[in-house]
Amino acid sequence: MDKLNELDSIRLNFSPDDLLLLNLALALIMYGVALDLRVEDFKYLAQRPKAFFLGVFAQFLLLPLVTFLLVLLLAPPPSVALGMFLVASCPGGNVSNFLSNLAGGNTALSVSLTGFSSSASIVLTPLNFALWAGFYPPSADLLREISLDYSEVFVTVALILGVPLVLGILTRKYAPLFSLRASKILKPLSILIFALFVVIAFLGNFDLFLEYISRIFLWVFLHNLVALSAGFLTGKTFGMPLPDIKSLTIETGIQNSGLGLVLIFTYFDGLGGMAIVTAWWGIWHLISGMGIATVWKKIS
Repeated sequence: MDKLNELDSIRLNFSPDDLLLLNLALALIMYGVALDLRVEDFKYLAQRPKAFFLGVFAQFLLLPLVTFLLVLLLAPPPSVALGMFLVASCPGGNVSNFLSNLAGGNTALSVSLTGFSSSASIVLTPLNFALWAGFYPPSADLLREISLDYSEVFVTVALILGVPLVLGILTRKYAPLFSLRASKILKPLSILIFALFVVIAFLGNFDLFLEYISRIFLWVFLHNLVALSAGFLTGKTFGMPLPDIKSLTIETGIQNSGLGLVLIFTYFDGLGGMAIVTAWWGIWHLISGMGIATVWKKIS
């Protein structure tokens, strides 16, 4: 564990230019996601209050709670714990709608929850992160050393998620033909750009990843499994139909790790444990999500 504690002092190399391009890529991803959103999608949640409240409960309350319990169980280095809390505090990932559709889930519910969670995350992501990281003494001590200004985090999340979200919805409303064409280009392009930056982060710090990946892989695997299980058990416990259970599971287990990386390189100077956990989560949740969606596709 002494060797792993070095993650608390390691900083990953990532240039200011790379960070700027990562911000732009994430904003493009959110704009592309929002091009599929309509005001009616938010009304859909009001018409399905049970599915809405269970989605919010699983993603913003249950996931941070079970993450906290997992951190207590695993007792990882403080910087790794911070990374786990940050991932759990992020909204649903940009590929969750595609995976829900592939799995035969309730795509309308998935799209609506993604839109809501991305909007609510402007407030709930910094709030949840501060709350749960503060409950775990080692991560709370590290946060005090960093002296994070949460008001700046609110602004960053609003700029990266909120503004593109609003612009995308307005584009869909007033230029529907353009939004359909742009969505087909922007979403795969922006996801490709983001994936490229994850690769850059790995290549620029390849020796560090090789040194710690075996333990990081286990932590991320367990964390992602807990996240998917939280969504599945919530839907199952409250008797939701199978398509809703599929979408709720995927929405809870596919997190916007891109937002996490932006915050880590902006406010935590690429803190080793946080960055490696979040970057690997960004890769692993695609693998696990595709696996689950492929299996569920055959189950109606």
